[in-house]
Amino acid sequence: MSKRVYITGYGIICAIGNNRSETLESLLASRPGIGEITLFKSLHQGKIPVAEVKQTNTGLLTMTGHSVNANFTRTALLGMVAAKEAIESAGIAKVEDARTGLISATTVGGMDRTENFFVEYLENNAKGRLRNVVNHDCADSTERIADFLGIRDFVSTISTACSSSANAMMLGAQMIKAGMIDRMVVGGTDSLTRFTVNGFNTLMILDRGGCKPFDENRAGLTIGEGAAYLVLESEEMVAKAGKQPLWELMGYGNANDAYHQTASSPEGTGASLAMQAALDMSGIDPAQIGYINVHGTGTQNNDLSEGVAIEKIFGNSVPPFSSTKAFTGHTLGAAGAIEAVISLLSMGNDTIFPNLNWTTPMKELSIRPVTQLRKGPVNSVLSNSFGFGGNNSTIILKKVFNK
Repeated sequence: MSKRVYITGYGIICAIGNNRSETLESLLASRPGIGEITLFKSLHQGKIPVAEVKQTNTGLLTMTGHSVNANFTRTALLGMVAAKEAIESAGIAKVEDARTGLISATTVGGMDRTENFFVEYLENNAKGRLRNVVNHDCADSTERIADFLGIRDFVSTISTACSSSANAMMLGAQMIKAGMIDRMVVGGTDSLTRFTVNGFNTLMILDRGGCKPFDENRAGLTIGEGAAYLVLESEEMVAKAGKQPLWELMGYGNANDAYHQTASSPEGTGASLAMQAALDMSGIDPAQIGYINVHGTGTQNNDLSEGVAIEKIFGNSVPPFSSTKAFTGHTLGAAGAIEAVISLLSMGNDTIFPNLNWTTPMKELSIRPVTQLRKGPVNSVLSNSFGFGGNNSTIILKKVFNK
């Protein structure tokens, strides 16, 4: 059984780029992807900013090589684009050459299609288009991505709110270590919908000026969309293929503070438990963590709870940290994977990306995020992903190559 789990490829599509290179370019230029709603009609257009992928569904269909009339949800299409890039960057020509699985995370599923059904149902005398309903469930996007990639050995879906794709990475690593699979494509995908914009607006946690993570004057999050996937491989597979491993998934932890349906505990209990578990598994001393990609949604509750937990775990030696959600928006079920890819880009380019929109320290915390692009060695990253229901997840990634 594999004792080590390597990352050999990765792909991404988000509000700041249609692939890895475009995403990196935007990060290095401190160029955010937040703007007005254009994908659908909404009462909130011009009032609530979002972070849209800069591609129409037709554009995504073209990117994946499908007919413009193909029946796919936006969630599935985003996932196909990112997963394809991940497979290609891992140098995998035929997925059937080894036991290969897919674990994909999502919270929205096919809601971008089904939320239109009721309107059509009323307007067309109870003859709404059923093709907008059949792709509703979360597993549909996973099945479509698996078919697109030709993956048959193992296919599963995870939906644990905003920690979903981090948990997909954990499960994939566990299965590789247990010898159940040779390699796993893991990550998540979520599209913007009226439902999520309206829902978070009802919770009164959307910042109408764009999110300001860890700022005293933060007023909420910014909803985004996107997808990201990583290829995890066992050390045996890497050796057999003669590959040069790029990064290693060193540790991970999941904890639930069971405090509230949508809020984290003020003491950061679940967050600190998840971070400590990941550190314990990795064997890395906290002082060796080069960067923390914080969950950092920009809400009053999350940033305070996460900040308290970080101070508890790292004491007076908190590593440089930033939230990249002011670039990408909060991509819900895809957030953990998108931020894992950004963490890989950070290590691969020895750069810490800034926490945009930050001006004023939080009065409850002594720590401050990185607010300017910072160059220097980044050999390990701790990335947090926290979800509704108190589901808190942390992963630790380590560089295993020299530039």
